Amino acid sequence: MAVPAQEELVKFGNFDSWLTRTIRESILVGGKTRTLYEVGPRGTYNGARAYTNQGGSPWGNSNVYAKVAGVVKTNVSVYPDTHKSGQCAKLSTHIVKCKAIGIVNISVLATGSLFLGSLLEPVTGSSNPMSKMNMGIPFTKKPTALKFDYKYNSPSSERIRETGFSRTQTVSGKDMGQVTCLLQKRWEDADGNIHALRVGTLRHYISQNTDWKEGQSLAIHYGDITGESYFRKTMGLTSGNDRFYALNSKGKNVPVTEEGWAGPDETPTHIILKFDSSHGGPFVGTVGNTLWVDNVKLVY
Repeated sequence: MAVPAQEELVKFGNFDSWLTRTIRESILVGGKTRTLYEVGPRGTYNGARAYTNQGGSPWGNSNVYAKVAGVVKTNVSVYPDTHKSGQCAKLSTHIVKCKAIGIVNISVLATGSLFLGSLLEPVTGSSNPMSKMNMGIPFTKKPTALKFDYKYNSPSSERIRETGFSRTQTVSGKDMGQVTCLLQKRWEDADGNIHALRVGTLRHYISQNTDWKEGQSLAIHYGDITGESYFRKTMGLTSGNDRFYALNSKGKNVPVTEEGWAGPDETPTHIILKFDSSHGGPFVGTVGNTLWVDNVKLVY
């Protein structure tokens, strides 16, 4: 007789509980008061100060307090929204502008991202956004699937790249929402570099506009999957600019270098779980792309 699947809600993964942050931006960029949202216990964390995850919440996101050349600026691309009788997370791709005469004048495309880990604040520049994210949390289980509810909307087929340091470029291809779940076996060398073997893999793209889909289940594949029929290049080992970052024992955020594939029986040490409103990497996407996520569970 088959054993029924067991489902485990990721902590705060029903997104019914949010903490708010009220930050006043510098007068040089308008002096407006902005509200940022964090997944965690209900409460406030106000003021222009670095945020650290509260109440044991494992979730970070792309909402950010930045301080560039002494100028306080924020980005808000993740919000609470309603779903059924509760709340969910809404992730949106949009343009962030920061203009202070004689100091800074940039316009960048920002993707709404929600992930297990933390954002390292204050952010002091727009280069290499991945290096500002401490990605992944300790984890030693081996789930068979990721299960969640979602809704997706892409308003157009125009995809752009806007970095703030060059003119806006049109990028070929269709923008899509992205779901990533990677299990890694990590270790740190004497110099503080973090290495990993890939234990489990899930990389999924959402390309079709849809109303709420409840209980979407996506399989996590174990071991070296490069020879499998379902393998795609995007599921391969991360390298170069595609690597995720994590804090080492010295408190420095460093790239996690995937050295190879672990055997299917290996036990992971960390899980990376990330939802994105656009899939093309930093500064690339379709303005207005929106992904709603709710009830994130791991299935065993």
